[in-house]
Amino acid sequence: MTLSEAVEKMRGKVGTQIVVTILREGLKEPMDLTITRDLIKIKSVRAKKEGDVAYVRVVSFAETTYDSMVKELENQKKQIGPDIKGVVLDLRNNPGGLLDQAIAVSDAFLDRGEIVSTRERDPQNTKRYSARKGDLADGLPMVVLINQGSASASEIVAGALKDHKRAVILGTKSFGKGSVQTVIPLKDHGAIRLTTARYYTPSGTSIQATGIVPDIEVEAARVEALNANDVRSEASLKGHLTNDQIKGEQAPVSTLPKSLPFGVKGEDASKKPDGELSSKEDYQLSRALDLIRALSIYKQVSNKDAL
Repeated sequence: MTLSEAVEKMRGKVGTQIVVTILREGLKEPMDLTITRDLIKIKSVRAKKEGDVAYVRVVSFAETTYDSMVKELENQKKQIGPDIKGVVLDLRNNPGGLLDQAIAVSDAFLDRGEIVSTRERDPQNTKRYSARKGDLADGLPMVVLINQGSASASEIVAGALKDHKRAVILGTKSFGKGSVQTVIPLKDHGAIRLTTARYYTPSGTSIQATGIVPDIEVEAARVEALNANDVRSEASLKGHLTNDQIKGEQAPVSTLPKSLPFGVKGEDASKKPDGELSSKEDYQLSRALDLIRALSIYKQVSNKDAL
């Protein structure tokens, strides 16, 4: 049966139970799982503090995404305080959603300019959406994370912030869905969803089947420790000159730290049960945080030079 047919069979009254039989790789016999039916509320925005950087993840673009994002980001700004260095907007594995929410999220970080345009077969039906004054991030450095699972509305946001040079796009090339679907009601209480237009980034670029190319390409990876046994330093040499500022014992043998930022292809956030990895496990997020802090330092130095 199809996925939709299977879902229909599993649906039922809230609070009732259903037994699902699963055949999984590595098991000789199928296993039964008893699941209690309930209403599933998907939280489209999650946020957390990553030291002095606000991290906001948008899972999908639903009806309340913009309002939730504003609330979450404001909370993070209050928690971090005046030392906040920037914002990471995570759109990885976000399949898209409502166009108006994508426009609103883009507008939240832009002061002016076009966000996106939709063009139908008839050129007269072209629609352009522009930003209004006001930047929710107060001009702080921004990094947007994308990957091959970022599609449609996610690409609108990434494309707008990239073209206006408001954020650095980091990760891997996005999915490449640059079309708009319209739901058209039918007489017999049905409807048809029809592709009616293509959308274009502010620079006039269509991402249909090509995707958004990141400014900095970083593959999903994990940080691995290197063998430090063969690392040599001055302190490891026989008869080395001691440091006159260290009393008593000689200076310890220098070794590499346990974790170094060398990427080895591995798990990404989509492999975890809750879809979240810590910044130490998430190589792409770790690089985004490094970039935010570097941009913050550069901005401070540039402002001093200007004075």
